[in-house]
Amino acid sequence: MTSFRFIHAADLHLGSPFQGLALKDAAIAELFIEASRKAFSTLVDQAIERSVDFFIVAGDVYDGDWKDNKIGLFFNREVARLERARIPVFLLKGNHDAESVITKTITLPKNVSEFPVNKPGSFKLEHLKVALHGQGFAERSANENLALAYPKPETGWFNIGVLHTSLTGREPHAPYAPCSIEDLRSRGYDYWALGHVHDFEIVHDDPLVVFPGNLQGRSIREQGSKGAVLVTVEDGRITHERVITDGARFGQLKVEVAPDDAPPAILRRIETALDAVTDTMEERPLALRITLEGRNRFRSEIMSRRGDFRDEVQAACHRAHADIWLEKLELRLEPVTEAGLAATAALGIEGLIPADGFPQEVLAEAQARISEIVSRLPGGIGAADLPLGDDVDALLAEARDLLYARAARG
Repeated sequence: MTSFRFIHAADLHLGSPFQGLALKDAAIAELFIEASRKAFSTLVDQAIERSVDFFIVAGDVYDGDWKDNKIGLFFNREVARLERARIPVFLLKGNHDAESVITKTITLPKNVSEFPVNKPGSFKLEHLKVALHGQGFAERSANENLALAYPKPETGWFNIGVLHTSLTGREPHAPYAPCSIEDLRSRGYDYWALGHVHDFEIVHDDPLVVFPGNLQGRSIREQGSKGAVLVTVEDGRITHERVITDGARFGQLKVEVAPDDAPPAILRRIETALDAVTDTMEERPLALRITLEGRNRFRSEIMSRRGDFRDEVQAACHRAHADIWLEKLELRLEPVTEAGLAATAALGIEGLIPADGFPQEVLAEAQARISEIVSRLPGGIGAADLPLGDDVDALLAEARDLLYARAARG
Protein backbone atom coordinates (compact mmCIF):
# COMPACT_ATOMS: atom_id res chain seq x y z
CA MET A 1 0.00 0.00 0.00
CA THR A 2 1.29 3.47 -0.89
CA SER A 3 2.10 6.20 1.62
CA PHE A 4 0.22 9.49 1.62
CA ARG A 5 -1.10 12.27 3.85
CA PHE A 6 -4.26 14.34 3.86
CA ILE A 7 -6.01 17.12 5.72
CA HIS A 8 -9.39 16.39 7.33
CA ALA A 9 -11.31 19.57 8.15
CA ALA A 10 -14.95 20.36 8.86
CA ASP A 11 -17.26 23.13 10.02
CA LEU A 12 -15.50 26.13 8.52
CA HIS A 13 -18.68 28.19 8.97
CA LEU A 14 -17.40 30.93 6.68
CA GLY A 15 -19.60 33.99 6.95
CA SER A 16 -20.54 33.43 10.59
CA PRO A 17 -21.66 36.89 11.79
CA PHE A 18 -20.77 36.47 15.51
CA GLN A 19 -24.00 38.26 16.34
CA GLY A 20 -23.69 37.83 20.10
CA LEU A 21 -20.39 39.68 20.06
CA ALA A 22 -21.73 42.24 17.59
CA LEU A 23 -24.34 43.32 20.13
CA LYS A 24 -21.64 43.90 22.74
CA ASP A 25 -18.80 45.31 20.63
CA ALA A 26 -18.83 45.51 16.83
CA ALA A 27 -15.04 45.84 16.68
CA ILE A 28 -14.52 42.57 18.56
CA ALA A 29 -17.09 40.82 16.39
CA GLU A 30 -15.18 41.95 13.31
CA LEU A 31 -11.96 40.63 14.84
CA PHE A 32 -13.52 37.16 15.20
CA ILE A 33 -15.06 37.31 11.71
CA GLU A 34 -11.62 37.99 10.27
CA ALA A 35 -10.17 35.21 12.44
CA SER A 36 -12.60 32.66 10.96
CA ARG A 37 -11.44 33.52 7.45
CA LYS A 38 -7.80 33.60 8.42
CA ALA A 39 -8.20 30.16 10.03
CA PHE A 40 -9.05 28.64 6.66
CA SER A 41 -6.22 30.50 4.95
CA THR A 42 -3.86 29.17 7.62
CA LEU A 43 -5.05 25.63 6.99
CA VAL A 44 -4.51 26.02 3.24
CA ASP A 45 -1.00 27.33 3.99
CA GLN A 46 -0.33 24.21 6.07
CA ALA A 47 -1.68 21.89 3.39
CA ILE A 48 0.63 23.42 0.78
CA GLU A 49 3.64 23.58 3.09
CA ARG A 50 3.24 19.93 4.11
CA SER A 51 2.54 18.81 0.52
CA VAL A 52 -0.57 16.84 1.42
CA ASP A 53 -1.99 14.55 -1.22
CA PHE A 54 -5.61 15.63 -0.81
CA PHE A 55 -7.90 17.77 1.34
CA ILE A 56 -11.29 16.78 2.84
CA VAL A 57 -13.99 19.15 4.12
CA ALA A 58 -16.68 17.14 5.93
CA GLY A 59 -19.51 19.68 5.79
CA ASP A 60 -20.53 23.20 6.74
CA VAL A 61 -18.18 25.24 4.62
CA TYR A 62 -20.58 28.15 5.03
CA ASP A 63 -22.62 29.33 7.99
CA GLY A 64 -25.73 29.90 5.89
CA ASP A 65 -26.95 31.59 2.73
CA TRP A 66 -24.77 34.45 1.48
CA LYS A 67 -25.85 38.07 1.57
CA ASP A 68 -23.55 38.60 -1.40
CA ASN A 69 -20.79 36.69 -3.20
CA LYS A 70 -17.90 37.82 -1.00
CA ILE A 71 -17.70 34.69 1.11
CA GLY A 72 -18.04 32.43 -1.94
CA LEU A 73 -15.26 34.36 -3.66
CA PHE A 74 -13.07 33.98 -0.59
CA PHE A 75 -13.53 30.19 -0.52
CA ASN A 76 -12.89 30.02 -4.27
CA ARG A 77 -9.64 31.99 -3.86
CA GLU A 78 -8.35 29.64 -1.17
CA VAL A 79 -9.19 26.35 -2.90
CA ALA A 80 -7.68 27.79 -6.10
CA ARG A 81 -4.41 28.04 -4.17
CA LEU A 82 -4.75 24.31 -3.51
CA GLU A 83 -5.40 23.70 -7.21
CA ARG A 84 -2.18 25.49 -8.15
CA ALA A 85 -0.41 23.23 -5.64
CA ARG A 86 -2.10 20.22 -7.33
CA ILE A 87 -4.01 19.23 -4.19
CA PRO A 88 -7.50 17.83 -4.86
CA VAL A 89 -10.34 18.87 -2.54
CA PHE A 90 -13.26 16.61 -1.62
CA LEU A 91 -16.22 18.59 -0.39
CA LEU A 92 -19.38 17.42 1.38
CA LYS A 93 -22.39 19.62 2.13
CA GLY A 94 -23.53 19.75 5.75
CA ASN A 95 -26.71 21.14 7.28
CA HIS A 96 -25.52 24.76 7.13
CA ASP A 97 -24.65 24.63 3.43
CA ALA A 98 -27.26 22.15 2.22
CA GLU A 99 -28.73 22.63 -1.25
CA SER A 100 -31.90 23.98 0.38
CA VAL A 101 -29.90 26.64 2.27
CA ILE A 102 -27.22 28.02 -0.05
CA THR A 103 -28.97 29.62 -3.02
CA LYS A 104 -25.99 31.45 -4.53
CA THR A 105 -23.04 29.80 -6.27
CA ILE A 106 -19.54 30.57 -7.45
CA THR A 107 -17.89 28.23 -9.96
CA LEU A 108 -15.15 26.41 -8.06
CA PRO A 109 -11.79 25.25 -9.47
CA LYS A 110 -11.52 21.86 -11.16
CA ASN A 111 -9.64 20.37 -8.21
CA VAL A 112 -12.87 20.44 -6.14
CA SER A 113 -15.02 17.30 -6.20
CA GLU A 114 -18.35 17.45 -4.41
CA PHE A 115 -20.17 14.41 -3.04
CA PRO A 116 -23.75 13.97 -4.28
CA VAL A 117 -26.69 14.75 -1.99
CA ASN A 118 -29.36 12.39 -3.33
CA LYS A 119 -27.36 9.20 -2.69
CA PRO A 120 -23.84 8.17 -1.63
CA GLY A 121 -21.07 8.66 -4.16
CA SER A 122 -17.40 7.73 -4.41
CA PHE A 123 -14.20 9.30 -5.71
CA LYS A 124 -11.02 7.37 -6.43
CA LEU A 125 -7.38 8.40 -6.43
CA GLU A 126 -5.91 5.65 -8.57
CA HIS A 127 -2.25 6.52 -7.99
CA LEU A 128 -2.72 6.32 -4.21
CA LYS A 129 -5.24 3.48 -4.16
CA VAL A 130 -7.56 5.63 -2.06
CA ALA A 131 -11.37 5.62 -2.32
CA LEU A 132 -13.54 8.28 -0.66
CA HIS A 133 -17.23 7.68 -0.05
CA GLY A 134 -19.81 10.22 1.09
CA GLN A 135 -23.21 11.85 0.81
CA GLY A 136 -24.01 15.50 1.47
CA PHE A 137 -27.22 17.11 2.70
CA ALA A 138 -29.95 18.09 0.25
CA GLU A 139 -31.98 19.64 3.09
CA ARG A 140 -30.88 21.38 6.26
CA SER A 141 -32.32 18.58 8.36
CA ALA A 142 -31.23 15.00 7.64
CA ASN A 143 -32.87 12.61 10.07
CA GLU A 144 -32.17 9.33 8.30
CA ASN A 145 -29.13 7.10 8.84
CA LEU A 146 -27.07 7.90 5.74
CA ALA A 147 -24.10 5.71 6.65
CA LEU A 148 -25.90 2.40 6.12
CA ALA A 149 -26.29 3.13 2.40
CA TYR A 150 -22.59 3.88 1.84
CA PRO A 151 -21.01 1.49 -0.71
CA LYS A 152 -18.79 -1.48 -0.01
CA PRO A 153 -15.07 -0.73 0.35
CA GLU A 154 -12.68 -1.05 -2.57
CA THR A 155 -10.70 -4.23 -1.88
CA GLY A 156 -7.01 -3.59 -1.29
CA TRP A 157 -7.49 0.18 -1.22
CA PHE A 158 -7.55 2.68 1.64
CA ASN A 159 -11.23 3.56 2.11
CA ILE A 160 -12.41 6.81 3.70
CA GLY A 161 -15.99 7.54 4.71
CA VAL A 162 -16.95 11.23 4.78
CA LEU A 163 -20.06 12.04 6.79
CA HIS A 164 -21.69 15.02 8.51
CA THR A 165 -23.34 13.50 11.57
CA SER A 166 -24.12 13.75 15.27
CA LEU A 167 -23.59 9.97 15.62
CA THR A 168 -25.77 8.81 18.52
CA GLY A 169 -25.92 12.34 19.94
CA ARG A 170 -23.51 15.12 20.84
CA GLU A 171 -25.20 17.89 22.82
CA PRO A 172 -25.80 20.71 22.06
CA HIS A 173 -25.50 19.76 18.38
CA ALA A 174 -28.69 18.89 16.52
CA PRO A 175 -29.23 15.15 15.82
CA TYR A 176 -28.42 15.01 12.11
CA ALA A 177 -27.72 11.82 10.10
CA PRO A 178 -27.77 9.72 13.30
CA CYS A 179 -25.78 6.49 13.32
CA SER A 180 -23.72 4.31 15.64
CA ILE A 181 -20.08 3.28 15.66
CA GLU A 182 -21.24 -0.21 14.70
CA ASP A 183 -22.97 1.28 11.65
CA LEU A 184 -19.69 2.88 10.61
CA ARG A 185 -17.65 -0.25 11.31
CA SER A 186 -20.06 -2.31 9.22
CA ARG A 187 -18.91 -0.48 6.09
CA GLY A 188 -15.36 -1.86 6.40
CA TYR A 189 -13.60 1.47 5.84
CA ASP A 190 -10.19 2.44 7.21
CA TYR A 191 -10.97 6.01 8.28
CA TRP A 192 -14.11 8.03 8.93
CA ALA A 193 -13.82 11.78 8.33
CA LEU A 194 -16.72 13.24 10.30
CA GLY A 195 -18.10 16.74 10.62
CA HIS A 196 -20.84 18.61 12.55
CA VAL A 197 -19.45 18.41 16.12
CA HIS A 198 -17.29 21.44 16.90
CA ASP A 199 -14.98 19.77 19.43
CA PHE A 200 -11.98 17.68 18.44
CA GLU A 201 -12.66 14.05 19.30
CA ILE A 202 -11.16 10.67 18.47
CA VAL A 203 -14.39 8.71 18.62
CA HIS A 204 -12.97 5.27 17.81
CA ASP A 205 -9.56 3.73 17.09
CA ASP A 206 -10.36 0.78 14.81
CA PRO A 207 -11.39 2.05 12.38
CA LEU A 208 -10.21 5.55 13.18
CA VAL A 209 -13.27 7.78 13.54
CA VAL A 210 -12.51 11.47 13.98
CA PHE A 211 -14.29 14.76 14.56
CA PRO A 212 -11.66 17.43 13.80
CA GLY A 213 -13.78 20.18 15.38
CA ASN A 214 -14.25 23.57 13.78
CA LEU A 215 -11.44 25.84 12.62
CA GLN A 216 -12.41 28.82 14.76
CA GLY A 217 -14.46 29.10 17.94
CA ARG A 218 -17.72 31.01 17.39
CA SER A 219 -19.16 31.46 20.88
CA ILE A 220 -18.44 30.95 24.56
CA ARG A 221 -19.56 27.33 24.13
CA GLU A 222 -16.56 26.74 21.84
CA GLN A 223 -13.50 27.32 23.97
CA GLY A 224 -9.89 26.23 23.62
CA SER A 225 -7.76 25.56 20.55
CA LYS A 226 -9.47 24.84 17.24
CA GLY A 227 -8.26 23.36 13.97
CA ALA A 228 -8.16 20.37 11.65
CA VAL A 229 -6.39 16.99 11.52
CA LEU A 230 -3.40 15.94 9.45
CA VAL A 231 -3.57 12.21 8.73
CA THR A 232 -0.54 10.24 7.56
CA VAL A 233 -0.76 6.69 6.17
CA GLU A 234 2.46 4.71 5.78
CA ASP A 235 2.23 1.07 4.71
CA GLY A 236 -1.27 0.89 6.12
CA ARG A 237 -0.34 2.42 9.50
CA ILE A 238 -2.36 5.53 10.35
CA THR A 239 -1.08 8.41 12.47
CA HIS A 240 -2.67 11.78 13.04
CA GLU A 241 -1.90 15.17 14.53
CA ARG A 242 -3.88 18.34 15.06
CA VAL A 243 -3.23 21.44 12.97
CA ILE A 244 -4.25 24.45 15.06
CA THR A 245 -5.73 27.29 12.98
CA ASP A 246 -7.77 29.56 15.24
CA GLY A 247 -6.82 33.22 15.38
CA ALA A 248 -8.91 34.22 18.42
CA ARG A 249 -10.40 32.35 21.34
CA PHE A 250 -13.20 32.29 23.87
CA GLY A 251 -12.57 31.63 27.54
CA GLN A 252 -14.31 31.59 30.89
CA LEU A 253 -13.11 32.70 34.33
CA LYS A 254 -14.85 32.27 37.69
CA VAL A 255 -13.81 34.52 40.56
CA GLU A 256 -14.89 33.95 44.16
CA VAL A 257 -15.41 37.16 46.12
CA ALA A 258 -15.38 37.65 49.88
CA PRO A 259 -18.33 39.10 51.85
CA ASP A 260 -16.52 42.39 52.63
CA ASP A 261 -14.89 42.90 49.21
CA ALA A 262 -15.68 46.41 47.99
CA PRO A 263 -15.64 46.93 44.20
CA PRO A 264 -11.91 47.91 44.13
CA ALA A 265 -11.04 44.72 46.03
CA ILE A 266 -13.11 42.65 43.61
CA LEU A 267 -11.26 44.21 40.69
CA ARG A 268 -7.95 43.29 42.31
CA ARG A 269 -9.15 39.69 42.67
CA ILE A 270 -10.06 39.66 38.99
CA GLU A 271 -6.64 40.99 37.97
CA THR A 272 -4.91 38.34 40.07
CA ALA A 273 -7.02 35.60 38.48
CA LEU A 274 -6.26 36.97 35.01
CA ASP A 275 -2.56 36.18 35.45
CA ALA A 276 -3.30 32.50 34.79
CA VAL A 277 -5.58 33.32 31.84
CA THR A 278 -2.87 35.13 29.89
CA ASP A 279 -0.80 31.93 29.79
CA THR A 280 -3.56 30.11 27.84
CA MET A 281 -3.99 32.75 25.10
CA GLU A 282 -0.99 31.66 23.02
CA GLU A 283 -0.70 35.17 21.56
CA ARG A 284 -4.33 35.23 20.44
CA PRO A 285 -7.09 37.73 21.29
CA LEU A 286 -9.43 36.34 23.92
CA ALA A 287 -13.16 37.00 24.42
CA LEU A 288 -13.52 36.23 28.10
CA ARG A 289 -16.64 35.60 30.16
CA ILE A 290 -16.08 36.44 33.82
CA THR A 291 -18.40 35.13 36.52
CA LEU A 292 -18.36 36.59 40.03
CA GLU A 293 -19.64 34.26 42.73
CA GLY A 294 -20.14 34.42 46.51
CA ARG A 295 -21.87 36.48 49.18
CA ASN A 296 -21.04 40.17 49.13
CA ARG A 297 -22.39 43.15 51.05
CA PHE A 298 -21.76 45.49 48.11
CA ARG A 299 -23.98 43.41 45.82
CA SER A 300 -26.76 46.01 45.59
CA GLU A 301 -24.31 48.78 44.74
CA ILE A 302 -22.68 46.67 42.02
CA MET A 303 -25.99 45.55 40.55
CA SER A 304 -27.38 49.09 40.42
CA ARG A 305 -24.38 50.37 38.47
CA ARG A 306 -23.82 47.22 36.47
CA GLY A 307 -22.80 49.00 33.27
CA ASP A 308 -20.14 51.12 34.96
CA PHE A 309 -18.81 48.12 36.87
CA ARG A 310 -18.63 46.10 33.65
CA ASP A 311 -16.45 48.85 32.15
CA GLU A 312 -14.20 48.68 35.20
CA VAL A 313 -13.85 44.93 34.73
CA GLN A 314 -13.00 45.48 31.05
CA ALA A 315 -10.35 47.99 32.13
CA ALA A 316 -8.94 45.38 34.53
CA CYS A 317 -8.78 42.89 31.65
CA HIS A 318 -6.81 45.36 29.56
CA ARG A 319 -4.44 46.01 32.43
CA ALA A 320 -3.71 42.28 32.44
CA HIS A 321 -3.39 41.99 28.64
CA ALA A 322 -4.22 44.32 25.76
CA ASP A 323 -6.09 41.57 23.88
CA ILE A 324 -8.45 40.32 26.60
CA TRP A 325 -11.97 41.48 25.79
CA LEU A 326 -14.88 41.04 28.18
CA GLU A 327 -17.43 38.87 26.37
CA LYS A 328 -19.83 39.01 29.30
CA LEU A 329 -19.86 39.75 33.01
CA GLU A 330 -22.04 37.38 35.05
CA LEU A 331 -22.89 38.58 38.56
CA ARG A 332 -23.89 35.58 40.64
CA LEU A 333 -23.56 37.44 43.90
CA GLU A 334 -25.77 36.84 46.90
CA PRO A 335 -26.56 39.31 49.70
CA VAL A 336 -24.73 38.86 52.99
CA THR A 337 -27.96 39.52 54.93
CA GLU A 338 -31.63 39.28 54.13
CA ALA A 339 -32.03 43.07 54.26
CA GLY A 340 -32.13 43.43 50.51
CA LEU A 341 -34.73 40.74 50.12
CA ALA A 342 -36.74 42.24 52.96
CA ALA A 343 -36.87 45.52 51.07
CA THR A 344 -38.22 43.81 48.01
CA ALA A 345 -40.74 41.98 50.16
CA ALA A 346 -41.95 45.32 51.52
CA LEU A 347 -42.63 46.39 47.96
CA GLY A 348 -44.35 43.09 47.16
CA ILE A 349 -41.82 42.26 44.43
CA GLU A 350 -40.82 38.77 45.53
CA GLY A 351 -44.32 37.46 44.91
CA LEU A 352 -44.24 38.69 41.35
CA ILE A 353 -40.66 37.69 40.59
CA PRO A 354 -39.59 34.37 42.15
CA ALA A 355 -36.02 33.94 43.39
CA ASP A 356 -35.62 30.62 41.58
CA GLY A 357 -37.23 29.75 38.28
CA PHE A 358 -40.00 31.50 36.38
CA PRO A 359 -43.55 30.29 35.66
CA GLN A 360 -44.22 29.19 32.09
CA GLU A 361 -46.64 32.06 31.51
CA VAL A 362 -43.94 34.57 32.50
CA LEU A 363 -41.41 32.91 30.20
CA ALA A 364 -43.91 32.90 27.32
CA GLU A 365 -44.75 36.58 27.80
CA ALA A 366 -41.06 37.52 28.01
CA GLN A 367 -40.28 35.51 24.87
CA ALA A 368 -43.07 37.30 23.02
CA ARG A 369 -41.65 40.69 24.02
CA ILE A 370 -38.14 39.58 23.05
CA SER A 371 -39.42 38.50 19.64
CA GLU A 372 -40.87 41.97 19.11
CA ILE A 373 -37.51 43.54 19.92
CA VAL A 374 -35.56 41.05 17.79
CA SER A 375 -37.71 41.76 14.72
CA ARG A 376 -36.51 45.36 14.83
CA LEU A 377 -32.79 44.61 15.18
CA PRO A 378 -30.66 45.75 12.23
CA GLY A 379 -28.31 43.83 9.98
CA GLY A 380 -29.72 40.35 10.46
CA ILE A 381 -28.73 40.28 14.14
CA GLY A 382 -32.11 38.82 14.98
CA ALA A 383 -31.26 35.65 13.06
CA ALA A 384 -28.84 34.52 15.78
CA ASP A 385 -29.73 31.65 18.11
CA LEU A 386 -29.50 34.10 21.05
CA PRO A 387 -29.95 37.53 19.44
CA LEU A 388 -29.91 39.36 22.79
CA GLY A 389 -26.88 37.45 24.02
CA ASP A 390 -28.72 35.12 26.45
CA ASP A 391 -31.77 32.92 26.69
CA VAL A 392 -35.03 34.17 28.20
CA ASP A 393 -34.30 32.68 31.66
CA ALA A 394 -30.95 34.47 31.92
CA LEU A 395 -32.40 37.78 30.73
CA LEU A 396 -35.24 37.58 33.25
CA ALA A 397 -32.82 36.67 36.04
CA GLU A 398 -30.67 39.69 35.22
CA ALA A 399 -33.72 41.97 35.23
CA ARG A 400 -34.87 40.48 38.54
CA ASP A 401 -31.46 41.01 40.18
CA LEU A 402 -31.34 44.61 38.97
CA LEU A 403 -34.82 45.27 40.38
CA TYR A 404 -33.87 43.67 43.70
CA ALA A 405 -30.75 45.83 43.89
CA ARG A 406 -32.67 49.04 43.25
CA ALA A 407 -35.34 48.09 45.76
CA ALA A 408 -32.68 47.34 48.38
CA ARG A 409 -31.22 50.83 47.91
CA GLY A 410 -34.61 52.33 48.66
